[in-house]
Amino acid sequence: MMEKRFALGQFGPQLWTREKARPIRSRLGDVLESLKAGDVLAIDASGVEVFDFSFAAELFGKTLSTLGVEYPGRFLIVEGLTDCTRENLNQALEGSNLLMIERKGGRLGLLGKVHPADEATFAGILKAGEAVSAGALSQKLDVNLTAMNERLSKLSSMGIVRREKSSSASGREQYVYKVMG
Repeated sequence: MMEKRFALGQFGPQLWTREKARPIRSRLGDVLESLKAGDVLAIDASGVEVFDFSFAAELFGKTLSTLGVEYPGRFLIVEGLTDCTRENLNQALEGSNLLMIERKGGRLGLLGKVHPADEATFAGILKAGEAVSAGALSQKLDVNLTAMNERLSKLSSMGIVRREKSSSASGREQYVYKVMG
């Protein structure tokens, strides 16, 4: 797994409108295209004091909505948000029914339309510290396996968790899940 950084601050401290976001989204797409499955692109918002809802919807919303289709297996995270940029990004993501990983102080969390079940599943995978099977996670979180598989499928399709083939202790093929990497 490789992590690449994309400095949003290079485009100015105040980022307004969809028109301003479109060429930046194009450059972001070029960087995502250069990455391999499993790689992480960290959007560093340090130096950006504010961006508005329309900028966030265009840059983050549109990129995230096509992430799994156009750039399968890549992870997109954001860090360096101010309270103002976090609020506008959160609202833009909620409005589009999207989730995104935020790294803040070395810790990972979710932004956007976060259902408590998504939050619990994400936290469970992080707490495991390594790849974890749906069965193990369903036991840890006391959720039936069918529901856990639905949660994991959703988070995987949104680029929040990574799904990999593995073998169980008995040698049967199974999938395991982890956050980035």
